[in-house]
Amino acid sequence: MQLTSREQLILSEIKDWEQRLLTYEPNDFQLTYEKYLERGFALLPENVQQQFFSVIDTWLFHLHALIQGSQLQMDAKERILSAGRVFNSSLEKVEDLKSLDIDQLQYIAQQQIARHRLYSFAQGGIAGTGGTLLLGTDIPAIAIINLRAVQLIAMTYGIEVNTPFEMMTSLKVFHTATLPIRMQGDGWRSLVEDSTQRHERYFYVGNEELTDTSWLEQPIRQILKAMVIAIFKKKMIQGIPLISMAIGAGANYQLTRRVTEFAQKYYQLRYLSEKGDDLA
Repeated sequence: MQLTSREQLILSEIKDWEQRLLTYEPNDFQLTYEKYLERGFALLPENVQQQFFSVIDTWLFHLHALIQGSQLQMDAKERILSAGRVFNSSLEKVEDLKSLDIDQLQYIAQQQIARHRLYSFAQGGIAGTGGTLLLGTDIPAIAIINLRAVQLIAMTYGIEVNTPFEMMTSLKVFHTATLPIRMQGDGWRSLVEDSTQRHERYFYVGNEELTDTSWLEQPIRQILKAMVIAIFKKKMIQGIPLISMAIGAGANYQLTRRVTEFAQKYYQLRYLSEKGDDLA
């Protein structure tokens, strides 16, 4: 099917964004930091490293399944379909959303994106109050918010995430989006290559390992954020730790902004490639 001029414009914007991602040049500090991080983790026995990443992968798989099967997510799916019926009253299931045009889908997706960025901002602000329990649950909470956002963006573009292929793909979208920018290019290429497997989109064929040493930078950032919050939580302004709350809210908002932007670009490309002739 021939793409409209509007769809061609959005595709061009995605390609420009992709080119910037693939040609990103890290600075010396980033390369040095990455080298020392890898060296430090390499001091652990190999079996310990494998077990560590296996535990994280398993946790992400279970968390994804828990979110996907929750009543909260079912209600969100119905809200997406209800929003879609404003444009096409005959919509019955998620796959039918592909019948809408790109601007209509983008409008619905932006509602989900704005909502989850707000959730992330609020959650980071609450964690920024410095309570031990709140800081301890910050990483699981931000993971839930961002995994849920990726799932809902996928649904908006007509893709159910309850098959092995789409479940693994959404996890890889989340994983790649949380990597440092300098490392996202390879993950993006892998996602685009996987998406061309149109004849086999039920079972996932490929590397099912998600996390590795390169992904550790994001959890380390979250830990450093918690340490900074702990330092500033006693600096009160009218009895409220505004500085630490601003740090927590700002950091979590930026993370969700990055994840939702990446997911939006990927699932838009999927939508356009399926509508066009193998544009991916």
